[in-house]
Amino acid sequence: MEEFRRAYARLCAAPQEPVLLRLRERGAAPGRGRLDLAAQSLSLETCGALGRLLPGAAPFAEVALGDCGLSEEGGRGPRVTLLLHGLCSNTTVKLLDLKKYEYNLILEWNSLGMWEQGFSSFCQGLGANNFLQRLDLRNNQINHQGAGELAMALKQNASLQELDLRWNNIGLLGGRALLNCLHSNKTLKRLELAGNNVPSDILKAVEQAMNHNQDRQTILSESQNRADILSKEVLSLKDEKTKQFLDLMDTIEKQREEIARSDRMSAARVSQLQEALDEQHSIMNSLKARLQMTEAALALSEQKVYNLGELLNAVRQEQTGMAECHFKELQQQKQEGADREAKLFRDLSVAEEKNLLLRNQVDELEKKCKIQQDQLFQVKQDLTNTTAELKLRAMQAEERLETEKRRFKQSLEDMESLRVKEVSHLTQHMEASEHSMQERIQKLEAIRIALEEELSQTKAAALTERGQAEEELIKVRNWARLEEQQRLEHLEEKLRLMTESRDEAQNCCLKQKQMVAEAQAKANQLSLHADGLRRRLEELQQDLNSKEEEKVTEVNKVKVELKEQIGHLQAERTAQDGLREKIAALERQLKAISSSHREAMLDKEGEISVLLEKLRMKEADISRMREEEARRASFLQNAIMAYVQGSPLGTHSSRK
Repeated sequence: MEEFRRAYARLCAAPQEPVLLRLRERGAAPGRGRLDLAAQSLSLETCGALGRLLPGAAPFAEVALGDCGLSEEGGRGPRVTLLLHGLCSNTTVKLLDLKKYEYNLILEWNSLGMWEQGFSSFCQGLGANNFLQRLDLRNNQINHQGAGELAMALKQNASLQELDLRWNNIGLLGGRALLNCLHSNKTLKRLELAGNNVPSDILKAVEQAMNHNQDRQTILSESQNRADILSKEVLSLKDEKTKQFLDLMDTIEKQREEIARSDRMSAARVSQLQEALDEQHSIMNSLKARLQMTEAALALSEQKVYNLGELLNAVRQEQTGMAECHFKELQQQKQEGADREAKLFRDLSVAEEKNLLLRNQVDELEKKCKIQQDQLFQVKQDLTNTTAELKLRAMQAEERLETEKRRFKQSLEDMESLRVKEVSHLTQHMEASEHSMQERIQKLEAIRIALEEELSQTKAAALTERGQAEEELIKVRNWARLEEQQRLEHLEEKLRLMTESRDEAQNCCLKQKQMVAEAQAKANQLSLHADGLRRRLEELQQDLNSKEEEKVTEVNKVKVELKEQIGHLQAERTAQDGLREKIAALERQLKAISSSHREAMLDKEGEISVLLEKLRMKEADISRMREEEARRASFLQNAIMAYVQGSPLGTHSSRK
């Protein structure tokens, strides 16, 4: 084997490694080895080298060349030809394995019929073979017994198409045996029986059977081709259906992705709108804070006015104190005392009149306060009623919203698989919601502008009130200054008169001592009476001041409470308007969503019905095609049976 391998390596310019590896393997004994080259793609050069080395005594008795690509054409013909040239003169190879290539077997001039046992085993192998298509047994001295063995083998064989038995000794019995086997063998197309002493009628019957087999083979091949075509069409239809189904699933998935994307976009837009609303709320809160600051500034200005009024009262008290001092100094003067007494009486009458007027005003203010308190109480009751109604409506709206949400969730869970045209409806709904939100933003902008205008108006009112307060303060100061100047001038005049009267009094002091004593007594009485009147006047003034302060404080409190109530009512009204708008928007949204879901459900049901109708039509077409194919097959079978029964071979067999 080593020498054979070396010779192969010398003959090949590019020896194949798998062949060298197989040649290195040694057999059991010299001359009994096995050259196994199965499943090796042998090149043309390798086949030529092996064809040169095989003649004579080779170092192996078995050669396996199955599945080696020997049927392919080379530069000098098929590779198997090169190998067979070497095997023709080989003396040691006893077994040749040509698996997958044993289609034609030529055994002419071998006298196989002389060895009955060997020929019977050959026939048994032929019956078990499923690959051989052409068998040549010319001039092999086959008698009628061998023909019977061949007939038994042909009954079992299903691949042999041509059998050449010319120039043998088959005779009448062998011809009949072969003719009888043709009833069960439907693959044999050619049977040559010339030179075998077979009667002509048997030869004609064999020829008819061969023609019948050929026709049968052509019909079967045509039916097989049609069946293959139909199966291919059915497979193509199935592929188209699967492709359509996959395309439908892809479109559904894409639509689901688009719906999810649109949901995400809508959620993002809703969050943006919510952020805008939060910003508007923050702006409203800042405006409210500014309004509170302006109210605080207004309260501070009112406090300043009150402080200025207190200062004015203090100045007045100081002036009254100074007047009292001057009054004490001028008690000695009778005329002035009488004038002062008359003046005091007049002032007292005027003060009493003023007190009556003030009491009337206080009564009117108390009545107004009571009316305002009643109105405030009624407003509070209305506010509580409206808040209760609003809470009830809000609860009902929330309950309706919860029920609608549950219905909406249920409808979403039920209709998730049927949302095909929801994208367009959702886009329209989003556009409508965007339009409504824009309108709402515009309304909020209008409300903000109105609030800014109100704030500017309140600022302007505060500024005007502040200017009026400052003007009143300036007027009061000017009036106080003028009054003080007038009093000073009057006091200076009085001092001058006093100095003159003092001079006169000094001149007539002695004369009027008695009159002075009497006048002093009267003056003391008058001073006591004047002190009582002064104290009563001061008490009345204090009561009047306290009532005025209480009135101012109550009026301020009522104003503040009314402002707070008005602000709360406006806030609650805006909240009610916002809630109503939200409820209306939610109801519109729910109506739109329900209508879109109904439309999507109807569209989906229509598409499903169309698809089911198409599927039913396809299944009906397939079943109709199958029935037609079955009818064709039964028709072909009946035709074949009728043909077989109507043929001379069939009549001959029936006669027998």
